[in-house]
Amino acid sequence: RVINRNNRLKRLLELGAPEIIIRNEKRMLQEAVDSLIDNGRRGRAVSTAGNHKLKSLSDMLKGKQGRFRQNLLGKRVDYSGRSVIVVGPQLKLHQCGLPKKMALELFKPFVMHGLVARGLAHNIKSAKRFVERARPEVWDILDEVVKRRPVLLNRAPTLHRLGIQAFEPVLIDGSAIQIHPLVCTAFNADFDGDQMAVHVPLSRASVAEARQIMLSSKNLLYPSNGEPVVAPTLDIVLGCYFMTEEKAGARGAFKDGSPPSGVYSSFDEARMAYATGHLDLRAPIRARDPKTDGKLIDTTVGRIIFNEVVPEGIAYRNQTMDRKAIKELVAECTKMHESEVVADMVDRLKDVGFEYATKSGISISMNDLRLPEEKAQLLADADENIAEIDEQFDQGLITSDERYDQAINIWRKTTEAVQHVIQERLPEYGGVYTMAISGAKGNISQISQMAGMRGLMSDPSGRIIDLPIRSSFREGLTVLEYFISTHGARKGLADTALRTADSGYLTRRLIDVAQDVIIAEDECGTTAGIWVGEPLEKGLFESLSERLVGRHAAMDVADPKSGEVLVERNGEITEAAADKIMEAGLDKVYVRSALTCQTKRGLCALCYGRDLSKGRQVSHGQAVGIIAAQSIGEPGTQLTMRTFHTGGVAEVFGRVDITSGLPRVEELFEARVPKGAATIAEIDGKAELIRDGERRTLLITNTEMYRDEYTVPKGAKVVVKTGDKVEQGDILAAPKATRKKAADKKTTAKKTKKAADKEKAIIAAEEGLIARTSGEVAVERGGRIAVIFEEEESRDYVIPAASHLHVHDGDAVHAGQPLTDGPLNPQDILGIQGPEAVQMYLVEEVQKVYRAQGVTINDKHIEVIVRQMLRRVRIDSPGDTALLPGQLVDRFRYEETNAKVLAEGGEPATAQPVLLGVTKASLNTESFLAAASFQETTRVLTEAAISGQVDKLLGLKENVIIGKLIPARTEVHVEMPPVTILELPAALMAQIEAPDAEGNQGDAGGANGGLAAELKALANKDDTGGKTAADEKPVAATADEVKD
Repeated sequence: RVINRNNRLKRLLELGAPEIIIRNEKRMLQEAVDSLIDNGRRGRAVSTAGNHKLKSLSDMLKGKQGRFRQNLLGKRVDYSGRSVIVVGPQLKLHQCGLPKKMALELFKPFVMHGLVARGLAHNIKSAKRFVERARPEVWDILDEVVKRRPVLLNRAPTLHRLGIQAFEPVLIDGSAIQIHPLVCTAFNADFDGDQMAVHVPLSRASVAEARQIMLSSKNLLYPSNGEPVVAPTLDIVLGCYFMTEEKAGARGAFKDGSPPSGVYSSFDEARMAYATGHLDLRAPIRARDPKTDGKLIDTTVGRIIFNEVVPEGIAYRNQTMDRKAIKELVAECTKMHESEVVADMVDRLKDVGFEYATKSGISISMNDLRLPEEKAQLLADADENIAEIDEQFDQGLITSDERYDQAINIWRKTTEAVQHVIQERLPEYGGVYTMAISGAKGNISQISQMAGMRGLMSDPSGRIIDLPIRSSFREGLTVLEYFISTHGARKGLADTALRTADSGYLTRRLIDVAQDVIIAEDECGTTAGIWVGEPLEKGLFESLSERLVGRHAAMDVADPKSGEVLVERNGEITEAAADKIMEAGLDKVYVRSALTCQTKRGLCALCYGRDLSKGRQVSHGQAVGIIAAQSIGEPGTQLTMRTFHTGGVAEVFGRVDITSGLPRVEELFEARVPKGAATIAEIDGKAELIRDGERRTLLITNTEMYRDEYTVPKGAKVVVKTGDKVEQGDILAAPKATRKKAADKKTTAKKTKKAADKEKAIIAAEEGLIARTSGEVAVERGGRIAVIFEEEESRDYVIPAASHLHVHDGDAVHAGQPLTDGPLNPQDILGIQGPEAVQMYLVEEVQKVYRAQGVTINDKHIEVIVRQMLRRVRIDSPGDTALLPGQLVDRFRYEETNAKVLAEGGEPATAQPVLLGVTKASLNTESFLAAASFQETTRVLTEAAISGQVDKLLGLKENVIIGKLIPARTEVHVEMPPVTILELPAALMAQIEAPDAEGNQGDAGGANGGLAAELKALANKDDTGGKTAADEKPVAATADEVKD
């Protein structure tokens, strides 16, 4: 359109067309150019006949389908495949089952190379035909190729780094990928039709990285909190619980008497008795424990078998192993042993768990769910109470709201009572009970729905319906009850779908703001830190010791009683040190933190502390920003899925619904003004509540007393006494000559003010003393007078009618104290209490949300994000720098600029710290490539072009976009192939190098000049293949052989 209209305009101008036609054509040309650059920005979007919007140049860049996000940050790769996953219980932790058909296609080039190398095919083309026909020889070569290369498995959505892991492939028949049951948690995979993608790492470095960093047996701990990822669940837990349980009176159990029965001299003997059928797996027996020098212990054969799995150095586990106990065992093992030992242990746990889950024969039947007889009576009582309330409502004694509230309360109590009855009778429930109590599957709430009553449901708006579901699933629901319960169930599904998207978007913003935070140095040299104390709300937060482990002390931590130094400055606080700190009774410790790190780009290792996924000090080049963002984002999606599994049953305990959850986290990270924010006191002072009809105003006044001191000159006489009130300019002391005048002043009070002032001035000139301020006099010894005066500062706040006041009339308040209920506005905290206070507030508040949902995230991840939100300062006055007022500048750049100006003797700039939400902070980054690939692509690029920005390519995203290796590198040992050095015989070398009489090269230089040069080049260059230099003999060859 641009070309057509431009040509038409040219033609019209040449023909000298009327002004109006030319103006119209110019307007149309302008429109065409506008829509080519950014369609729909100005006026209506230009569309085709089929009402399809034309794609402009801007559209090609922006959005998920634009150049940045589609092609530069996400690429399709070769050597990859995908298939449905099934469970592979026989696999080791580091293995996966790969279908042969898939493997042949994935490793095709390697297999073809193998065929040519073995001489089975003459060239690559015939090798390709070989592979395509799948000849028997191909499979042998494939077996060899697969042994040398791990493959990467990935399940979408990849919410954290454990969503891609490396495995050693094991070739299997069939078309489904097999995965180890214990890695499902990391991938969040189940076997109801999930698919996974396989990728083959090609270069040597990537294979080394896959082997050394990404192998599943090396990723045993969550990067977010350091807990084990591979802890057994479901069937494995059930099997372990069953085998370690005690069953009184079982066959072969220990009986006191003479001689006692059920006593064994060793574990082996007890196992033999079990194998020959004399002893039950769960019978309590006595046996001698070899680990404690043959002490008799009470145990069972099941526990003896279970403990054979436990590695050396870990105490004999003589208890019933439920899910929690098994998880603790794995955690203890990860602290004491290398990952290989732990991987081996969980594999053996898996085998033993599956075996005994099968042998246990645990199953559930309808009859396991007995209906409690008390239920009918409980429901009858509830109906009576409801009838009573309805009657009161009909008589007009209570409002409909009160009736609703009371009805809800009655049904809540009834549901709880039914649940209580069931809980007391749980052991009667057979398999269902075993599954719930062992932590394998299910909980009391679900059992009570199956056998007791479903209870109250909520309607789509979240309001609880005051008609409960009285039936349980065992009895079956009536049509009406079923219909009511669909509300909650469907809301759960809809919520999940919507919130998953929200959570993903939050993760993306967090990744963008923290993507360039990399461990850059060992020590930044700062002495600053933060105080980590016991959490205010016990129960919700972890204990102090959990918050300290893995951090470094910012100053010596000493025992207050003995003065003994528990942890030195910059020393790591280990588990043992944390326990000592708790024993010493310290309630807060000053530690290094990402919030106070002085590294200009990224962070230093000491301020970050321990790498939680490895359990040791973080290494250089670790991309801690990305890990932090993933650790916060990944549970976000988990949080969203919580409402779904109880099927929309209104929670009895009034647990926090995600609406306070995810949106609250987003509100904090975006630094928005929260809904119904609390009013904060801006100054210290005394509160006074003023009521004016309905309106409440809180007045805070701060009065401070000041002293203005005077020394009485020699010979002058003090004319005031303690307690006198004086005005500014009054005489305090007069010289001898003018005492009479001062006395006169009191008698002739009617003198004009002018005359009085004149007189004062005369007196002062003659060595008197005049009050500089108004106030009360205090005459002190040693010829001193003080005038005491007070200054007052006040602020008033209008309190909204609905708000609940936290302070009473006459209370003392301090700056930053919330005066009313509700969340605080982070911007206010920054303004009143400064950056440190707002950092701590954000960390605590985000933690509150996650803790309420039972999710553990280490503080340091949230600190990394909060640090990025406070990276900028806003310039107030530029001084002699080149900065502009109102400009947002990186804190470190601002400090550098000021230092430079001060060194030259200029005036530095002044600035205020600014708290930016994560979206704003990402768009404010130094790298325009990263910002453009995030949001508002066109705006970012135009501004960058106008101001001529330069991208230094320091973050991860910029480097991915232009296809460079990212600057985050961890230590990987790449094995280079052995080098062969071929030596030519001296005679031949002399022949090649010596020119003959005519000045030509020697014999080899005639016909074989090219060969000579090649040989020489080869002699100087290390060949990369074949045997190593050590076992290679110098090659003896005659010149003729070389020619041939």
